[in-house]
Amino acid sequence: MLNYLWAGMILIGILWGAFHGTLDQVTTGALNGAAEAVSLGITMLGIMTFWNGILQIGQTSGLVDWLAGKMEPVLDFLFPHLEKGHPARKHIAVNMIANMLGLGSAATPAGLRAMKALKKPGEDTASREMCTFLIINISSLQLIPVTIVAYRSQFGSSNPAAVTGPALAATIISTAAGVIFCKLMDRK
Repeated sequence: MLNYLWAGMILIGILWGAFHGTLDQVTTGALNGAAEAVSLGITMLGIMTFWNGILQIGQTSGLVDWLAGKMEPVLDFLFPHLEKGHPARKHIAVNMIANMLGLGSAATPAGLRAMKALKKPGEDTASREMCTFLIINISSLQLIPVTIVAYRSQFGSSNPAAVTGPALAATIISTAAGVIFCKLMDRK
């Protein structure tokens, strides 16, 4: 469905440009947009490679395990029905740590592994823990919004890190709202 939507918007843009005699501007805009997308993609690839490397070093050195251990009280609060030795706990902790560092793309593999570990065999319905994890993951508390800072830097912002405070406030509010919602639903 989304493919049809994009194809329709592109077709409407081309027809609009042809009808109004600005097809050359549409073509120039498309080519410039493609060039900017490639440049941004290369920049983001470098940043994500760097942070994924840092995350891998943290996992190899045991830092991630140590941080995951320190997150046990948080995991106990968020997932009271998830037993201590459950394999999903480490994946959830890694996902939350990566999200706190603003590394949503680096958090994705751990999030997928956590969801797979949380899935009960033979069940097609999301469990309470899966729903809680999804909400916490979506709200994504970010201490350092690396991706947004990189985007702002790429596009010439004079102070790319200026968004850090507002991003922290917004993600604290969204995560708090998510936790409150999960706890209210857990009581039902």
